[in-house]
Amino acid sequence: MTILDRYIGRNVLYGTFLVLAVLIALFTFFEFVARMGDLGKVNFGFAQLFKYLALTTPRKIYELFPMAALLGTIAGLSSLAVDSELIAIRAAGVPLLRIVGSVMKVGMIFIVAAALIGEFVAPVSENLAQRGRAEAMKVGIQQEDSGIWLRDGTTFINVGEVLPDLSLLRINIFQFDDNNRLRMQTYAESGKYKQDSWRLNNISQSVINGSGVQIQHLPYNTWYSVLDPSGLAVFTINPDELSVVNLYRYIQHLRHNNQETGRYELAFWYKIISPLTTGVMVFLGIPFVFSQLRNTRMGSRLFTGIMLGLIFYVFNRGFGFFSLLYGIPPILGALLPTVVFFFLALYMLRRAA
Repeated sequence: MTILDRYIGRNVLYGTFLVLAVLIALFTFFEFVARMGDLGKVNFGFAQLFKYLALTTPRKIYELFPMAALLGTIAGLSSLAVDSELIAIRAAGVPLLRIVGSVMKVGMIFIVAAALIGEFVAPVSENLAQRGRAEAMKVGIQQEDSGIWLRDGTTFINVGEVLPDLSLLRINIFQFDDNNRLRMQTYAESGKYKQDSWRLNNISQSVINGSGVQIQHLPYNTWYSVLDPSGLAVFTINPDELSVVNLYRYIQHLRHNNQETGRYELAFWYKIISPLTTGVMVFLGIPFVFSQLRNTRMGSRLFTGIMLGLIFYVFNRGFGFFSLLYGIPPILGALLPTVVFFFLALYMLRRAA
């Protein structure tokens, strides 16, 4: 890297880290206020709350990175524009594309950082945060590596997996008598809630009595239980908590079970495109500053940049939900907003040149 690359890159890096720190502090405060209602519930105290906030920080960094990259680029280049350094650089014969290259070298660092955080850090820390909060608040149903466990009187229920439509897979029901002796064990491959009861499919049932164990197989049966879909909704997989690899595997798993995958495919493509979106936001910040070189007020640039970032966020998320509603391919729903803003940046760069 040349001296010019290092000088411009240092300003953009400093601006981005400063903006990211402010955004993280702001959104962490909002999260703190939102979770204040959980304080005092069972074992959820201030220590658990601060641990939860710390563990959800990587997710916030990942989600806010495009906005921080846009505002950080604007802030970093604006600090050079305020002292007329950008004008001096241009007057020295440095073309605009050369400056764009210097900034985009830092943008590549942001792209790699966003990809690593989104794939390896945020999913793990978010999962730990949600499980820690659930354990501290002692949610009624206990989820372990072996699935979900529930007690209903003398009956113990183990559910291997809850699908997005709240149907169940790999259900084991253990019924004990008053002396804590196992009397019946029922296994069902799947179950679906209908009219205040569960319809279990492909059942294998073992009944234990004085004469031994009797085994019977049933194609289906009705099961009445305190377990209902409203209590299971919390255990459906949140796509934001999965890495790209795990999202892909889960999509294939849902297809195998004839489940709707649109929501998860959209999340998959969002995660694929998110690092690219960060790069586009860096690129967009360059012509945004050069088109206003005569404006020496950094505050007005940052305010306009914030509004532009909010417009992108609303357009990006809104079009994603629109694509799910009207059957548009999820890849298009995730990619189109980024492509639109990329061409907007190209148009602004051409005008600023």
